[in-house]
Amino acid sequence: MMISVQVERVTLDTENNRFVVILKDEVNRRWLPIVVGPSEAQAIALQLEHIQPPRPMTHDLLKNILDSMHAGILRVVVSDLKDNTYFAQIDLKRNGDQSKIDARPSDAIALALRTQSPIFVNEEVMQKASINEELGLQGADVPDEGDELHHLQSELQNAVKDERYEDAARLRDAIKKIEDSQPRRV
Repeated sequence: MMISVQVERVTLDTENNRFVVILKDEVNRRWLPIVVGPSEAQAIALQLEHIQPPRPMTHDLLKNILDSMHAGILRVVVSDLKDNTYFAQIDLKRNGDQSKIDARPSDAIALALRTQSPIFVNEEVMQKASINEELGLQGADVPDEGDELHHLQSELQNAVKDERYEDAARLRDAIKKIEDSQPRRV
């Protein structure tokens, strides 16, 4: 299943000096933080702020090429997460033919914003890596006071509030590891 998301913002994780794009699932109130390079962060931020650079940037050039070929982007999908690396695809349509193009999520997002194309995330990716707006971690039970899980969840909520998304991702992973090692409740 594919989850429709919007680009919430681009931010700088000051603790790790890395840029992070935040994708938001409005329906389930989840955030998906994706670390991106500085030039991709700039390309996304400029488009979000509706700032037109004096000369076309790479993503503007790609859009112009697609337009000149009468090709359109149907959607972009953050399709997978392997070894802390996100994968994406761009679904194109030209002359009735459709094709899927492998892409980095940052490039796919920058291009989607320029073409006003929808952005989706595979539900499995959301389950693995999203941060729930209310709980701090997708699907996490609120643990008892005083236990390690509660402490980690509290730290996770603080990291999200302070926009330290890499720390939030590490805490999310630590919580998931503890939860996976515990017996399932029936």
